[in-house]
Amino acid sequence: MPNTELGRIVKNQLLRCGTSVASNYRAVCRSRSMPDFISKLSVVEEEADESAFWLEIIIECDLVKKELVEPLLKEANEIVAIMVSAKRTARSNKSKIENHKS
Repeated sequence: MPNTELGRIVKNQLLRCGTSVASNYRAVCRSRSMPDFISKLSVVEEEADESAFWLEIIIECDLVKKELVEPLLKEANEIVAIMVSAKRTARSNKSKIENHKS
């Protein structure tokens, strides 16, 4: 990243949300209930999506060569897709459990 004001801002924002993905996923693994699990997955999804946003800014502002950033952007988008799918599955399983209890 260039040592400019924009470069420093984008770098710091990406560092914050990128590391938040990992720490919040760890929290997902320690969820105490299905609603807690789903809620924490949502946080991971949001942080991964924000990471993708900052990677897109890096590309659009030509802060780093596109070829270097694109694989990271692809991975961030894959993480978002995985979290969306995991939430969908968890919600489906939650409703099956609730319906079974009735």
